[in-house]
Amino acid sequence: MNELASARLRLLPPDGVNPAAVANFLSRNTAHFAPWDPPRPAGLATVEYQREALPLQAEAFAQGSCYRWYVEQLDAPGVVMAKLEVSGVSRGPHQSAFFGFSIDHAHEGQGLMREAAEAVIAAAFGPAIQLHRLQAAHQPQNRRSAGLLQRLGFTPIGLARGYLFIHGEWRDHQLVELLNPKFSW
Repeated sequence: MNELASARLRLLPPDGVNPAAVANFLSRNTAHFAPWDPPRPAGLATVEYQREALPLQAEAFAQGSCYRWYVEQLDAPGVVMAKLEVSGVSRGPHQSAFFGFSIDHAHEGQGLMREAAEAVIAAAFGPAIQLHRLQAAHQPQNRRSAGLLQRLGFTPIGLARGYLFIHGEWRDHQLVELLNPKFSW
């Protein structure tokens, strides 16, 4: 279950990806992600930072608190072009988590993120992770994320005012959810 695959993609867990590939992905997309992401820790897009961060992410993956995958195209191994995560996993009566994603600006509009997201959702709702609900959030003006989430079947919950501090101010986010229709204890 750790590594996932689709027709064009390999989704690697934190302990299966090269720290330099992750650093390059983040470095290439610093400006692209800036309007949508909270402030980054200093040095995030460096190999040194990723060498320390990836083992911690692998530990969270193994413990079941955060599942993160780094995406490579089958025809471009070693080049990370996207990241997806199922984080903040809540067990017990919730059986839910947050769903997040980001893709390299050079790969937008090719259906790759939808392909990767479908694989991650299948894993999240499958027997290994077994969640009942995924929640995601996007800024209302982020049409690409809104469209992808809608195509994946997420439905609106409501608007969360001042949800995240991004690009120098508190930003509103549209909250959406996806329920697992086959969930059972």
